[in-house]
Amino acid sequence: MKGVIFDMDGVIIDSEPIHIKLERELLEECGGDYSKITHADFMGTTDAEMWGTFKEQFKIELSVGELINIKRGRFIENLGQIPLVDNVLAFMASLQSIGCKLGLASSNNESAVEAVKNKFGLEKYIDVFINGEAVTKGKPHPEIFLTAAKQMGLKPEDCLVIEDTKNGVLAAKAAGMKCVGFQNKNSGEQDLSEADLIVSSYKELTIEELKDLFK
Repeated sequence: MKGVIFDMDGVIIDSEPIHIKLERELLEECGGDYSKITHADFMGTTDAEMWGTFKEQFKIELSVGELINIKRGRFIENLGQIPLVDNVLAFMASLQSIGCKLGLASSNNESAVEAVKNKFGLEKYIDVFINGEAVTKGKPHPEIFLTAAKQMGLKPEDCLVIEDTKNGVLAAKAAGMKCVGFQNKNSGEQDLSEADLIVSSYKELTIEELKDLFK
């Protein structure tokens, strides 16, 4: 285990309740019906994929780019309401202490990732930041994790991913990486069964357990 790659929403920040609130408000402002979509299906996919689907399904007049920009602005405005996931920084520090490189690979947009990085001082812990606008295919495609590993200077088989969504776990496994499924109660009922290990708290994770996954 030479590198650990974190998803952001639901893994580093506990943001899904805000995402759901903002998506519902914007979709209904545009004439859509939030009761007809399943938020969990889009977790891990890119903004363009999600809003493109909503635009087509509900015949929304605004462009996909306009929808993304509105949601992006509102998310950043609400960042003050979003906490870190418990114990995540202490866990990152423990990984740093054994020489692991750390990466962040989020389907969220560049502005949101930058805002979260700056608010919580994540540059002290994380070496490489990849956002959903830096790749052409969203999770469950492995592109975002392969891109992160390449920028970290590591082989995929030497990396472990921490993910809270089905799409994210599938992307990690498709990249040839080990994966910890992180059960965040705010991420809905996600199927994490393809993960190598499933936990619901960073306090449950030990470095030795993670190293054992690579034996």
